[in-house]
Amino acid sequence: MTQPQQKVPKRIASVIINSLKGGVVPRVGLPYITVGREAEIAALLHDLDLVADGGASFRFLVGRYGSGKSFLLQTIRNHAMGKGFVVADADLTPERRLHGTKGQGLATYRELIGNLSTKTRPEGGALTLVLERWISNVQSQVALSSGLAADDPAFAGEVERAIMAQIQQLQELVHGFDFARLLTLYWRAHLEADDETKANVIRWFRGEYRTKTEARADLGVNIVITDDDWYDYLKLFASFFKGAGYEGLIILVDELVNLYKIPNAVSRQYNYEKILTMYNDTLQGKARYLGIIMGGTPQSIEDRRRGLYSYEALRSRLTQGRFASEGLADLLAPVIRLQPLTYEELLVLTEKLADIHAGLFGYERTISEDDLVTFLQLEFDRVGADTHLTPREVIRDFVELLDILYQTEGLTIEQILGEHQLSSTAGASQSGSAGNLYAEFDI
Repeated sequence: MTQPQQKVPKRIASVIINSLKGGVVPRVGLPYITVGREAEIAALLHDLDLVADGGASFRFLVGRYGSGKSFLLQTIRNHAMGKGFVVADADLTPERRLHGTKGQGLATYRELIGNLSTKTRPEGGALTLVLERWISNVQSQVALSSGLAADDPAFAGEVERAIMAQIQQLQELVHGFDFARLLTLYWRAHLEADDETKANVIRWFRGEYRTKTEARADLGVNIVITDDDWYDYLKLFASFFKGAGYEGLIILVDELVNLYKIPNAVSRQYNYEKILTMYNDTLQGKARYLGIIMGGTPQSIEDRRRGLYSYEALRSRLTQGRFASEGLADLLAPVIRLQPLTYEELLVLTEKLADIHAGLFGYERTISEDDLVTFLQLEFDRVGADTHLTPREVIRDFVELLDILYQTEGLTIEQILGEHQLSSTAGASQSGSAGNLYAEFDI
């Protein structure tokens, strides 16, 4: 079963080990530790193809804390960037919602725009890069089609005409006229080396202008992005990114549980209504080159008192049909329910982590496959493990085990595992609370 482990650079190995031990998903190196989820990944990659062809998609990933939602979201994020998409991701919090009267919706928009990422800028903050690439692409196309040199006096005029023709298509969308006007301002500021105006346009696109008066004074536009219309600008960005040479825009939103936790019923319903608007747009063809994936726990989705299903228009659209059941999941449905990783998949994962840990700290791996099997047996022998044990808990326990073995000279894995086998019965009464320790994080 053991296969040669692909060598992991130490910088990436360090991020992987430290992130997993801390209960969070590493933003780099995921291909080194991905196991299982082939069917789910294939379904979401199919959505990327649909978006690249000018369509739109909307999916919900549903799973318990630690079941792998955030890991899968980050995996799709990496796939999307690799395929030429611009990706924006954000976690919802009490201060970041989809709708609010005190800037909560705009806060989510700012987080998404701040986290714009591309293959060449995977860490986020890619908006300026995208705008510069857009201008460079237009200039290259004009030079190729017209035969004019960049220093020809007529070249700038030809480029501006090409830009006007390209952004004219955006004017058909809601707020498209003002969006196109700001793109024109950015191009002219680029032409004149006016860095102050370029910075102001970037500020506007980031949603940092509070009042129309301020925007009008700096840019001559009488509009700002607000809590009510921020989603319209994401649709504009999706179409613009396609024209700028990318495949489209993929939006990843995690922690829907923070909408479930909103105490005011009316506020919750407004947030669910925003989700319904986004969902209808993608399925009815009102959005193009846009893919949206949201992650939440089963309770945050299916609870009919406070969850998404408390909003009847969403419940009727998202509830699975008569024939879907455990083992017969419909991965083409709007809601993808994550099944637990199998015992065999966890065995492969722990083997990968043992190799990465050994490579990071420069020692020869001595843990055998039998040791890994024993470790997993101990994990699965916990009281309630069949329903409450998650990949996050297994991973954190295993990384902790590797760290202890590395730091303690003369200690063997057999000694640690043997001691825990003897004490497992005594500790069984405490295992019911183990899941709470990790509920703060979501891998």
